Amino acid sequence: MRFLRFSSVAVSLAVLLLAAGCMQMPQRVEGASAASAGPRYAVDATWPKPLPNNWILGQVAGIAAGPDDTIWIVHRPASLTEDERGATLTPKRSKCCSAAPPVLQFNREGRLLRSWGGKGEGYDWPANEHGIYVDPKGNVWVGGNAATDHMLIKFTADGKFVMQIGRPGASRGSNDPEQLGRPAHMELDAAADELYVADGYGNRRVIVFDASSGRYKRHWGAYGNRPDDTKIADYNPASPQFANPVHCVRLTRDDLVYVCDRMNNRIQVFKKSGEFVRQFIDEPATRGSGSVWDLIPSEDPGQRYLLVADGTNNEVRIVLRASGEVIGSFGRPGRQAGDFHWVHNIAIDSQGSVYTAEVDTGKRAQRFVRAP
Repeated sequence: MRFLRFSSVAVSLAVLLLAAGCMQMPQRVEGASAASAGPRYAVDATWPKPLPNNWILGQVAGIAAGPDDTIWIVHRPASLTEDERGATLTPKRSKCCSAAPPVLQFNREGRLLRSWGGKGEGYDWPANEHGIYVDPKGNVWVGGNAATDHMLIKFTADGKFVMQIGRPGASRGSNDPEQLGRPAHMELDAAADELYVADGYGNRRVIVFDASSGRYKRHWGAYGNRPDDTKIADYNPASPQFANPVHCVRLTRDDLVYVCDRMNNRIQVFKKSGEFVRQFIDEPATRGSGSVWDLIPSEDPGQRYLLVADGTNNEVRIVLRASGEVIGSFGRPGRQAGDFHWVHNIAIDSQGSVYTAEVDTGKRAQRFVRAP
């Protein structure tokens, strides 16, 4: 078993990283001039189209753009209230509704293309769905974050089972090379055929597997340290360990790995080897469930911006990727189109349209298009 370590001296001198440029406290730039410096977005209230079959969505726990610009979501059918699934009760409570299948695929216009998922032969469907990713070959990866969910499952686009990494039951800790710990998110490095996993709600690490065989490759914790599962306080941007959950992992075209350390209100950046590069502190005064829930790089060739989804402040911040400077945002807490309640995940297509997913009582997916 192999792990990657960042210098312990660097951890003990974490405060000095700020002065050295490795730890950055981004500033929010206000005003019209700042807004004009970066992209702007407007909600498309017509997306998605109404679902067929009297279906309704529960908590939308993951959203992803496929290589063909179709949009995939995974939701939690079990999160529907009796009132919401009244048509399924015996006797019926109301004309509407019933739960949609957990995995749904939409085209860019919001029309449903496919739906599948749930318990099946040969794999262990999660008790609480969490996270979806569509790799460059069109395979669909699904995870879960219930107390017993310690696995990821790989399917074809049609829902045919391909492979499972990990098993339900119990985590064996953040340094176990095989069993996961309530994994939150995953992304594939196609050139190396390596799957990076934000692991997660139980463990405190990034772990990398061979995407074809599921074989363990490497793992690391905050600052590239060996992960430690000792209980720590949240909201500590200088903490030598990730807090739970380690909520997202994203790869950029310049071979960097971005990790959402949600409860510590920070984004940590690594080389693919696990070597620590720098971190950004984001809305450090945020408590509750933290300020960094998900992020996605922009669609331009240089990926100049990061779009950071914050489910506590219920906004998406537009951040300069090079510096962590916040140059704009969209969304606010609320129930109308363009508002958010627990915005949980974010995706982007090749045209620059942004897609968001909401959990808790939000229970929806939204689309935002580039504004002129």
